Amino acid sequence: MRSALTNAMTPSSSPQRYHRLDCDSNEYEPSSALSASGGGSSAGDVELQSIRKWPAKSADSDDSFTENLDGSGRADLNPLLIQGDAAGQDNNNATSRTSNKQQIKPQVYPQRWIQLGYLSTLALLSDWVCFSTASIPDVFEGAYPGKTSEGLIDKFLFVNVVSCLCVTDLVTRFGLQKCTKASSLLMAVGCWLRSGLGIVTVIFELLGIKDDYNSFLETEVFGMPLFGLPPYPVIMTGTLMVGMAQPFFQCTPPLLSAQWFASNERATSSAIALNFNQVGIAAAFVVGGFMADGNDGLMRYFALIATASTILSIGTFMHFENLPPVPPSASELGKMVLGQQHEEPPFRVSVKSFFRNPGFCRPLAAFIWSIAITNVVGAFIDEVMERGGVSDRRAIAWAGCGFEFAIVLGGIILGRYVDRTKKYKSVTLYCIALSLIFILPLGLTQHKIGQEPVLLIVSIFFLGFFVGPVQPINAELAVDVTFPGDETAVESVQQFGGNFCSALLVPVAGRAAKLDYQLLPSIPLLASDIRGDVIFMMALAIATFCFYRSFDAPLRRSMADGD
Repeated sequence: MRSALTNAMTPSSSPQRYHRLDCDSNEYEPSSALSASGGGSSAGDVELQSIRKWPAKSADSDDSFTENLDGSGRADLNPLLIQGDAAGQDNNNATSRTSNKQQIKPQVYPQRWIQLGYLSTLALLSDWVCFSTASIPDVFEGAYPGKTSEGLIDKFLFVNVVSCLCVTDLVTRFGLQKCTKASSLLMAVGCWLRSGLGIVTVIFELLGIKDDYNSFLETEVFGMPLFGLPPYPVIMTGTLMVGMAQPFFQCTPPLLSAQWFASNERATSSAIALNFNQVGIAAAFVVGGFMADGNDGLMRYFALIATASTILSIGTFMHFENLPPVPPSASELGKMVLGQQHEEPPFRVSVKSFFRNPGFCRPLAAFIWSIAITNVVGAFIDEVMERGGVSDRRAIAWAGCGFEFAIVLGGIILGRYVDRTKKYKSVTLYCIALSLIFILPLGLTQHKIGQEPVLLIVSIFFLGFFVGPVQPINAELAVDVTFPGDETAVESVQQFGGNFCSALLVPVAGRAAKLDYQLLPSIPLLASDIRGDVIFMMALAIATFCFYRSFDAPLRRSMADGD
């Protein structure tokens, strides 16, 4: 049964009137409740009206919607709450005066795609930085003896997990627009620390005047070249700055989807934003592998990333908005019109309420499983490909790139299907079940057939296609069942859980990969061997499937939207 809030948002023959409960609050109750007790209409009554000064724009409108907005970027919705009749006023006259007024309807704006584009690209670049040296560990270790690429990535992920605990409260206090802009600037500064003044050498090289200024470019400070790669403490500081910024791009997609996208678009938009960081990992594999062939190549590579981050930060400051003039869905509109857009509780309070909700833990488990599988496959892609007979570095890089793009593609296609049907549970269960089929070829070798590179590559692609979408689908499901909880807090919990569990499970999978089990050795036709990491991933999938099957919780936000 729909709540009174939902019913109030449903179009009807006449506007629903509300009575202010307290002159200093924004809480209302239906005037019918007051009338039933004999109170009648009062000067504190309000009714839902259409926006008269700010006409709703269609999705195809190219007009600027920055006029007549409040400080948050959203249209002043106070005209929606029109003062009721004064005491003693003729109710018949009041009825005739309001009978032709229409209720406000949710609207979507073209700007939503610009918002999504910037947030997705920021996530892409942040993961590119994180894994920038993953495909060239030998080059990085040659430039910084005694330091490892893996160690730098571990430090990035540690700061990322800590930052996840802060992002919810900061976004609640300052808003998505300010936090996104500040984080994009923090990431750009971090990228320039990683690049150092090597950009000067790169520019001189592009201009063809490097040889004329060799003595200048070879200037050293404290025994380090001033216009070369920066010292390791500097590059580490820059990396940590990007790690601090990343959660503001990865924990906020559900919030962006709720504030800007219609109810039948949210899973798709969240899938794009949450999975677009995979394109950054693909870029690290391909671009890093092709550009960074030595110290000079590594310097050019870091300068390219720094330049891209600067351009992206400037664009974010110019184009990223806070809120649309009119909310895009009935659930968001209800928060605004009926005074439910209250200040969100602190993160720790939200976390406690989420875990008290019986519908929260199963989407969380599916989200963690998806991150763990993608991280394990990504971390050991070299070893997995070599098992299947692929040893060329560039071929491995392209295979890793295909895996990451399959994650994005699967998120868009399956996310769109979930948007239309709201079949969160069945789609997730099918994805987990199908993953078992495509995990198996990653470590199973049939002795009679031998290595099958084509089968391996196809399996990796489809594994990404079905495992990747589980994250955004269950991010939206968790937001749906905890409505009207804080969307950013929901995603922060999921990202924290996913990254923390991955940090524990990836080393376990690495040890398991060294184990090789023989299957049916006494039957030559069926004799095979299977690696321990594949058994481990399959066990995780089976456990998650069994736990997730019992999900049974109301989709509160979908009910509020009337879906």
